Amino acid sequence: MAFTLGPRATSAGYRFESFDQTGSTNSQAMERARAGERGPMWFVTTEQTAGRGRRQRPWIAPRGNLASSVLETLDVAPATAATLGFAAGLALEAALRAVAGPVSVGFSLKWPNDVLAGEAKLSGILLEAETLSGGGLAVVVGMGTNIVAAPEGTPVPATSLAALGLEIGAEQLFTALSDSWAECRGIWDNGRGFGEIRRRWLALAVGLGQPVAVHTGHVTVSGIFDTIDDTGCMILRTSTGDRVLISAGDVHFGAAATARAD
Repeated sequence: MAFTLGPRATSAGYRFESFDQTGSTNSQAMERARAGERGPMWFVTTEQTAGRGRRQRPWIAPRGNLASSVLETLDVAPATAATLGFAAGLALEAALRAVAGPVSVGFSLKWPNDVLAGEAKLSGILLEAETLSGGGLAVVVGMGTNIVAAPEGTPVPATSLAALGLEIGAEQLFTALSDSWAECRGIWDNGRGFGEIRRRWLALAVGLGQPVAVHTGHVTVSGIFDTIDDTGCMILRTSTGDRVLISAGDVHFGAAATARAD
């Protein structure tokens, strides 16, 4: 089965390039942006050999998994562009729900950039941005999903669609994702619609109102996950009642949060 765009993505002007194998779809997208490509354009493969996640952690997609990156050229501040990651989470969740059909899995969103199935990580998101020499910001949103296999020994347990009993190909998920991305990108509307994105994201967020520990560098901050603000930062309420703004970090909920706090 070949990769194809969905009808909404096609009508919105998206294009795509697929690879039998590539090192990193994010790298492919950014290299094309440096060469003059302005998008909107997808770069997609079922085998990624040198991908990366947050903090330069490896994100390898063995053959059969989905590695996809979309290039958008935006005229917004980098801080505004960063909120596009929440639209990506919504798009992935919607695409997964669409292809899962009547099968009840329970997808949710983990701050800042993961999609979970149950308590296990199914998909990850990585945003990268560069200012273009001719003006504007090249933003690449990478979205990787475990279709046939999930990595072992990760900080957060991971799963795959196959392990969940869902026989869905990477190509099928990509078609759904291209359409849900076009919809969520339109709602986001260069940051003007982040309020609606935030509302929908919070409705799917895991851990709201629960104990959380966030490891930021050499410091761990613990408290209750209150909400996210209008820039996408996590707002954590400590035991003293203080509200702490978290812009980045490794998040642990439940028993893992208690263990991190000890």
